[in-house]
Amino acid sequence: MTLSQFNNLDKQTAYNHLFACCGSETWASAMMSRFPFVSEKDLVDLSAKIWYDECSETDWRASFTHHPKIGDVKSLTEKFAGKEQAGVAVATTQTIEALAQANTDYENKNGFIFIVCATGKSATEMLQILLDRLKNSAEEELHIAMGEQQKISIIRFKKLLTEGNFDFLKVSQITTHVLDTSVGLPGSNISIRLQAKRNNVWQTIAQGITNADGRIPDLLPQEKALKPDSYRMVFDTGNYYAQQNIKTFYPEVEIQFTTFDETHYHVPLLVNPFGYSTYRGS
Repeated sequence: MTLSQFNNLDKQTAYNHLFACCGSETWASAMMSRFPFVSEKDLVDLSAKIWYDECSETDWRASFTHHPKIGDVKSLTEKFAGKEQAGVAVATTQTIEALAQANTDYENKNGFIFIVCATGKSATEMLQILLDRLKNSAEEELHIAMGEQQKISIIRFKKLLTEGNFDFLKVSQITTHVLDTSVGLPGSNISIRLQAKRNNVWQTIAQGITNADGRIPDLLPQEKALKPDSYRMVFDTGNYYAQQNIKTFYPEVEIQFTTFDETHYHVPLLVNPFGYSTYRGS
């Protein structure tokens, strides 16, 4: 479907399609108040503005309830040990059971199911992300889940408008790349938290783990720009080196940086067990 074809749908059908992308009645109704859409960029930009600025916690939580719950062993086995994850390493029984337990723990702690943009992620990566996020407060998780939902909405827009033009979409406004200089290789599977100050306290607003290239290209949703301010990235270097049975002087590396506008900011980390450096990349 093209955007033009979508714009020519009757309003109820268009609403139903939008609701399926996000699962919030408030969000879908606000989107329809701007219908029809000028361009695919207009669609994405409006979706973010409404999601972050016009929706409430009630709306965000309502959206989360429309995700399929895959927290039990049976559903996780079907997802990660079956055809759905073709091309991704098949999960072991131990990993699936641990993932099921962590899903239960997460919902009991936060009052909503674990929301993550899971495209291309293996069960092992999902488990690491979930265990990392279980350490967050419920308030932090609400804001992280909001961002993950926006990423999912964009993916669903692209699936809905299969003939749409989404070439304008770029990587996250904030990106990072970890290089382990002790071995000259990317630092993979490192948990990274992006934090902002709220009431003078650092709180996590986005979180992920580095891929095989040592990068996290989707820390923030595409087209989501943070307001100019000071932010912090926290790299879990201690766990990274512990998994290799290597002692490190730095259990965590914290990098504070300032954004001045809505352009792209790349914050690399060059690290070894006894030293690190950083710079503004491109």
